[in-house]
This record gives sequence, C-alpha cells and structure tokens, in this order.
Amino acid sequence: MNIDELKNTWNEDIVEETPEISIEQSNKLNLPLEKMRKNMRTEFWWVIGIFVFAFLVCSVCRPFKLQLYITVLIASMLIVTVFFFRKFFTLYNEISNPAPKTYDSLKDLVMQLNLNKQYYLSYYISFAPFLVCEILIVLEFIPWPKPLSELKIAVILIGSVIIGLFLLYLAGKFWFHRYYGRYIQHIENLLEELKR
Repeated sequence: MNIDELKNTWNEDIVEETPEISIEQSNKLNLPLEKMRKNMRTEFWWVIGIFVFAFLVCSVCRPFKLQLYITVLIASMLIVTVFFFRKFFTLYNEISNPAPKTYDSLKDLVMQLNLNKQYYLSYYISFAPFLVCEILIVLEFIPWPKPLSELKIAVILIGSVIIGLFLLYLAGKFWFHRYYGRYIQHIENLLEELKR
C-alpha cells in the first residue's frame, strides 16, 4: 500500500450517525416528561407541607422530653429528605431541558430515570431507622394500663418494624409506579422504537 492509498483510506471517515428523534417522537416524549415534572413539583410541595405540619405538632407535645425526641427525629428526617430531594432536583432540571434530539441522549435520559428510581426506593427505605425510633418513643411515652413485659415490648417492636418496613417498601413502589414509573415505561418504549 502506498502513501496516497493510506491517506485516502484515512480521509474516508465512516462515521456511524446516531438516529435523530423525529418531531412526532419528540412530542410523544414531551408529554410523559411534563407529567413527571408536574408530579415532582406536587410531591415537593406536599413534603414541605408535611414537615411544617410535623413541626407544628411537635410544638404542642408534652412533656418536654417527648417534644425534644420527636423534634430531633423529625429534624433528622428532614436532613435525609433534603439529601434525596437534591438528587431529585438534579433530575428535575435534567428533564426540564428540551427533549433529547438523538438516540444516545434519550438513552442517557432513560439511564438517569432508572438511577433515580433506585434513589427513590432508597429514600423510602432510609426511613426504616426513623420508624424504629418512632416505635421506641411510642412504647416509652404511651401510658399503658399495666407495665408491658420485656417479651411484649420485643414482640411489639420487632413486629412493628417488620410490618412497617414492608409497608414502606410497598408504598414506595406503588407511589413511584403511579407517579413516575408508567411515564418512564413510556419513554423506554419510545427508546425501543428508535432502536429498530
């Protein structure tokens, strides 16, 4: 092979183009993204309302020891919530930008959505220690007609934690699917269409 043939071969860049997303497909993509953004905004305001209500309830709790424990517990929950909502806000900004124009950018978006699905379920599961603390506070401060035995306390605590964790997990899965999962599925279906 001489030098001219090598130059010609080098100059013949065979670039594989990534498929563009058509206007019709872009419109199909904008609807689920807009619904997800709306649900994220709604959920954000609900969480703020819940924390305001929780702190108001704390302010009327008596005795002081109970008020202190509940306030510290809710403040800790707020810190965890702020951490996860920062992650969700990043996704919110990501999907607020105009719809992806190419197959690769859509693929990246689907990956981001699936990653945030794991964050979302982790957010719900992260409330497990708070559930344990709440149950301990309830067991400690509720006046029982007669004192509970150690075995009863253990059974109530373990049973409540197991049932509570199961309900937290189910609530997280249900909530995610209802408000985000079905829209992610729609976007994944669009990605599959583009792949063909």
